[in-house]
Amino acid sequence: MTDTVVTYRASRRQALKLFAAPLLPLGGAALLTACGGSNDPSPAPAPAPAPAPTPAPAAAPNYVSTTFSNMAAPTLDNAAAMATTTVGSIMTVAFDDNSKKDYALAYKPFFITGDMVPNGSGGQVLAGGYFDINNQPIMDNSVPGKERQFFSDCPDGTSLLALDNPTVAGIKGKAVFAVVQFEYTSTDQALNDMYGKLPSPIAVLTLDQDQTTGKLELVKYHNVDMSSAHGLWITCGASLSPWNTHLSSEEYEPDAFTAAASAQFKAFSKNVFGSETAAKPYLYGHLPEITVNPDGTGKVTKHYCLGRISHELVQVMPDNRTVLMGDDATNGGLFVFIADKEKDLSAGTLYAAKYQPGLSIDPSAAPAAIDWINLGHATSAEIEALANTTLATDIFDLSTTDPMDASYTLIYYGGAKNWIKLKPGMEKAAAFLETHRYAALVGASMAFTKMEGTTVNIADKMAYSALANIQDSMITNGKGWTAGNNIGFAKTLKAGGVLGHRLSGGLKDTGSAAIDSEWMPASSHMVIVGEDITADANGNTAAVDKIASPDNLKFSEKMRTLFIGEDSGNHVNNYLWAYNVDTKTLSRIMSTPAGAESTGLHAVDEINGWTYIMSNFQHPGDFIGTTAANVKTTLDPLIRANYKDRFGAAVGYLTADPMQPSLVGKAATA
Repeated sequence: MTDTVVTYRASRRQALKLFAAPLLPLGGAALLTACGGSNDPSPAPAPAPAPAPTPAPAAAPNYVSTTFSNMAAPTLDNAAAMATTTVGSIMTVAFDDNSKKDYALAYKPFFITGDMVPNGSGGQVLAGGYFDINNQPIMDNSVPGKERQFFSDCPDGTSLLALDNPTVAGIKGKAVFAVVQFEYTSTDQALNDMYGKLPSPIAVLTLDQDQTTGKLELVKYHNVDMSSAHGLWITCGASLSPWNTHLSSEEYEPDAFTAAASAQFKAFSKNVFGSETAAKPYLYGHLPEITVNPDGTGKVTKHYCLGRISHELVQVMPDNRTVLMGDDATNGGLFVFIADKEKDLSAGTLYAAKYQPGLSIDPSAAPAAIDWINLGHATSAEIEALANTTLATDIFDLSTTDPMDASYTLIYYGGAKNWIKLKPGMEKAAAFLETHRYAALVGASMAFTKMEGTTVNIADKMAYSALANIQDSMITNGKGWTAGNNIGFAKTLKAGGVLGHRLSGGLKDTGSAAIDSEWMPASSHMVIVGEDITADANGNTAAVDKIASPDNLKFSEKMRTLFIGEDSGNHVNNYLWAYNVDTKTLSRIMSTPAGAESTGLHAVDEINGWTYIMSNFQHPGDFIGTTAANVKTTLDPLIRANYKDRFGAAVGYLTADPMQPSLVGKAATA
């Protein structure tokens, strides 16, 4: 099955391929006699004219800028557009010879999850399918007689990359690889909640890149073996490392104090290992890294030393060592990991931010300065060993009611009060296995709610973090709020915003030790925010022409554009936006099916001359918030028809006809 696509098309130029080659002069060679020419009565032939010089090829124009037109938000007048992936933006690329190239964007899926796709060996495999620790399919037996393998309706983080020496057979153009992870599945066939109960799969897609059009076609799907990582827990956003690996995530780390009694965690353990008690909670909440092999397979390495937090999406800075991390939690924090060695996340130092007062919801306000608390140094191997042998009660004494004992410290964890006391000698275990509680204990600003995707603008030394909702622990006297965090907004903004971080070097931590990085956030300020409204006729509770609950973020250095994908119950249709950081122009470029979340964002300026914006979506038709009843009634059957009765979702990218967009002058004029 392929994704149903509605594309609003404005006027566009058709891309033309012009072939020019110099014409060689036509003529016969002079006839020569064997005996010499003195007795030949005919006149000597005239010499052939010299060939015309071949003109030098015209220099390709240089790239100048990219702009995106702002497509209209689909409405119920065109219900089909609300029930699928709708694209209506024109991408205009300008060059220094005053030429421009318009691309009418469209959406192209590689597959809908649940499709059977090629495995590269002549067989097929289930896209988005789940596997246990022994790489055996996990079956959905909830409906007798309709047993089937579970597959995800929630594809998320995606990385697009190329390798120097690919060896995959069947490639007609050039091999390009995409790594795609699947966060969870919403339901089983009997419509029971399956969130977090299955181990998240990650697949390597081998794609055939047409060298004439830049289009991508799936030729191989490989499910990565996760047994060495103990299975994966709720993989969400992802990024491409500077050394060409896929950096995954494990969010909403299971609480080790309550995991043994958690129905969710016991079901996860049963599905992974076949036993409700086999999984150990401290082995989850870390950073998996996927290395793609030339044959289209992949290998996982889980790093345990970057803090056990609600990893959403990390961004490695240009030094190949500094890692800025999103933390999708209530009472979450801003964290940075600095690796000991470049391109190696197996050892390093973890820092947590302590904000000085002044952070404002107003983008025009002065930035708030950041101090950095050194939480400790560790290797991945030693923390994995601790995770295998350590219990929560080995690290902290914890009470959820006031013990009336001054040796305990009150903190907030997930919006709730915890009174904790650190056991002697357990600082390292606390820092790397109980990172949220330990960071709060030592005074970090554990105030953020749903800090999600992160990305970096290298030229301006600016990083960005998505705040899906500004609420609860960020609001004065809100759930989980405490004055000591130095963050307290006056009112809730459920539509959220994007937080900018000014990056700098030469900083010292709160213990006066130098921080060995030139890419540390020194201050933060709001860059762009949404707007809450009273519900409109469709049930939107955020202004449709502004962002709502930003989640996925990716920055294009060449296009100077911050791409923003939404995870919002505030917009009936979630959108993908392009925000030019120089002109401050915000353009809606895609709408996902109603109830779906925009995920899998990855902006790729150039692979073999072509430009890509990767984009997926999750759980179409998952109506939440105040979506109007007539909207649900109209759209639900359309979405079910498009996406396997709402069990499927798309993995794909933005494209254009007749060829893929390009920022390279020679390709733009081809």
